[in-house]
Amino acid sequence: MAQKTKPSKANMERRKFLKSGMLASAAAVVVPAGIGGGQAAAAQQGSSEVEVLTTDSCGSDFMVDVIKSMGFEYVCANPGSSFRGMHESILNYGGNRNPEFITNCHEESSVAMAHGYFKAEGKPMAVLAHGTVGLQHAAMAIYNAWCDRVPVYLMLGNYVDAAVRRPAEWYHGVQDCAGMVRDYTKWDDQPASLTHFAESAIRAYKIAMTPPMAPVVLVLDATLQESPFENKGKLPIPKLTIPAPPQGEASAVADLAELLASAENPVLVADRLARTPAAMTLLVELAETLQASVIDQGGRMNFPSLHPLNQTQRAAAVVGEADVVVGLEVADFWATVNSLRDQLHRSTRKVTKPGAKLATITTGDLYIRSNYQDFRRMADVDLAIAADGEATLPALIEAVKQRITGDRRRVFQERGAKLAKAGEAARAAARQAAAYGWDASPVSTARVAAELWAQIKNDDWSLVSNYYSEAGLWPRRLWDFSKSYQWLGHAGGGGIGYGAPSSVGAALANKKYGRFSVSLQTDGDLMYAPGVLWTAAHHRIPLLSLMLNNRAYHQEIMHVQRMCNQRNRGIDRGTMGSTLTDPNIDFAKVAQGLGVYAEGPVTDPKDLAPALRRAVAAVKRGEPALVDVVTQAR
Repeated sequence: MAQKTKPSKANMERRKFLKSGMLASAAAVVVPAGIGGGQAAAAQQGSSEVEVLTTDSCGSDFMVDVIKSMGFEYVCANPGSSFRGMHESILNYGGNRNPEFITNCHEESSVAMAHGYFKAEGKPMAVLAHGTVGLQHAAMAIYNAWCDRVPVYLMLGNYVDAAVRRPAEWYHGVQDCAGMVRDYTKWDDQPASLTHFAESAIRAYKIAMTPPMAPVVLVLDATLQESPFENKGKLPIPKLTIPAPPQGEASAVADLAELLASAENPVLVADRLARTPAAMTLLVELAETLQASVIDQGGRMNFPSLHPLNQTQRAAAVVGEADVVVGLEVADFWATVNSLRDQLHRSTRKVTKPGAKLATITTGDLYIRSNYQDFRRMADVDLAIAADGEATLPALIEAVKQRITGDRRRVFQERGAKLAKAGEAARAAARQAAAYGWDASPVSTARVAAELWAQIKNDDWSLVSNYYSEAGLWPRRLWDFSKSYQWLGHAGGGGIGYGAPSSVGAALANKKYGRFSVSLQTDGDLMYAPGVLWTAAHHRIPLLSLMLNNRAYHQEIMHVQRMCNQRNRGIDRGTMGSTLTDPNIDFAKVAQGLGVYAEGPVTDPKDLAPALRRAVAAVKRGEPALVDVVTQAR
């Protein structure tokens, strides 16, 4: 009998590759039962047995154990070979549960989904990407999250050892993956061992979630992912403990309380204040204790929109009348108390009255980077408290209450009554303004907001889209915002292409709570990453996308036309290069082709309400829907 010989390593690798290649086509039609939540409910039955090529545990299995220990529900990715080990471990070893793999068509969409998901859910989503081309795609969305101080947990695949790279990995390998985004991430590391990975993974989560929050990056060496690993149970996973956020120093908080309690017209300005749902309750308590004006700048959902003390719609007037202005996690406090005139020679002026005292509470004073200057101009503040705004509110509320006398309380009550009347007058003026051009075509953006509100106001709704224009501001004027998840704020860095994927990410977070997610989606933004609509359809993420389709990058039209005016050249050519016409984009057909229920384009305002009713019904069936509405510019 001939003696059996052990196959060479090269032949073994070839056999494994050929088998994996033959199995790959089967994987497209055979889905293991219980794998891929939100995908096919039952697998097609064919060749149900798959030969196991190895029974050894591998490094990425342990990595999944670490990831699971932190409670990640989802990981977003456009698949890539440099993290194939982690990908496979999530699906098979981890059972595609906690985290579940969410398939994206672009890495920028992956990160933007994680951005929106955090703002709805309050905890990070993981993202996987190639360390080179994938990260280059993701960079804009990472910058948005950085500017918005939102934690995104990025894991990048990379073959560190050039000697083991396959030919296709030569241009996907890099010496320093995180280098290209280090200026706008909070921390990064490239673990050299599994013990190193476990500690760095937990450390990254803690750093990301400690205010000021921001994205973090871990580089996963592909060899470390794929190498066999024994005695997995002997490696410890560090305990995850989130540090308490920094509170304001006691004497500084007392000084601020004295300013507020003695002020005649105090104003509280909130921007990125609300880290958690508790912040709104705390800000309401502080405002009602003082009967002070509140301006919600919209970085988060900070204050109920119909509260009598909400003076957001008359912000300029109340800041001009204030003797004390307090910025609570305000990203641009200078612009709150100053005005910039955008002319050829830009000029500035203060909008506060002489002698007004200015104070800030912000983690922005704790952390700043030198290259990407997402910080703003410096306001001349009288008291700066470097601390987390939400964490400081309880102590500030108590200190204010201790300083209020009976006489001051009567003054506060009179002030509150006047503010309530002024706020209601401003809201009445907004409702009247919304009626202008009600029957016009293209449809007015105010009517779009009003018709949408009529359809969803009795549901547990969440507006998951950002705003940059008058079109997006109409809901803040007309709707009743009273819950923390009903408004998620803006992109942070102003990067277009954020709106659609971040809305899908937020809708994914809202799904398990049964919330009705709705997005006012702009046309130019959707064209950056329309593939995310397929992600919503594929994973059965219910979301109503209502297109504000003005067929242009209209903000840029206004900028170019301003240049035309300044240079006295006429504005007749000012729209060139900024319109989305010839041909007009049929967003309904685009969405339908990606598996989304869609109608439009709606040009007659009388057709809007019926189209919305049908789309709302589709979302309530558990699927995404889109209504394309051709709207006025603003």
